[in-house]
Amino acid sequence: MTPILSVRNVCKSYHTNQYTVKAVDHVSLAVGEKEMVAIVGPSGSGKSTLIGILGLILRPDAGNVLLRGEDPFQLRTTDTSALRNRMFGYIMQDFALLEDETVYRNIMLPLLYNKDIPKREHRQRIHEAAERLGIGDKLKRKVTRLSGGERQRVAIARAIVCDQPIILADEPTGSLDAANKENVMDILTSLCRESGKTAVIVTHDMAVAERCDRIIKMRNGGMDTPELLTSGDA
Repeated sequence: MTPILSVRNVCKSYHTNQYTVKAVDHVSLAVGEKEMVAIVGPSGSGKSTLIGILGLILRPDAGNVLLRGEDPFQLRTTDTSALRNRMFGYIMQDFALLEDETVYRNIMLPLLYNKDIPKREHRQRIHEAAERLGIGDKLKRKVTRLSGGERQRVAIARAIVCDQPIILADEPTGSLDAANKENVMDILTSLCRESGKTAVIVTHDMAVAERCDRIIKMRNGGMDTPELLTSGDA
């Protein structure tokens, strides 16, 4: 079966006047539908760069990215952007919320960039996402008045409001206490098990990683144990 998302021998380097950093160095990875995959490794191991490549935010210097068997970087830039908005929901490390806006406005943001969802559906989708995350009573509240756990729930609601099939989360529990970490992982697990989402989670927390179906370990831009991809994966 063709995975929903895969990369084969992808590389990404960053250059300065003095040296070159190989952030991702010949990484191959396949992610199946409804799967929760954790990417772990020390700081600077390439985790965030890899998730940026997986999410079509970063174009690799070499190698291939396949989304449902097709290479999205072969499309026009505008078409790649539209595909990215349609397929991926993002949960950022620092939440990336608009501090002076309401919860409602923050959850609405990705809907403004998704041309496939008519405006008449926006309000219902926002309310449904907020209710699912237990913040339906806070839609009119400014983000500045929320706790850390509530902010993370807003970030997750924003990531699922367009009902994209793939969730990419970069350190989604990094700033949360133990109880809120468990709550976030319960939510992400439920999204995969009950709603058929696929999740790729970058984390340094092994307790978080161990709740996923599979753990990918990175070091110095490569995978500690490279995956063997079959011909059907590429």
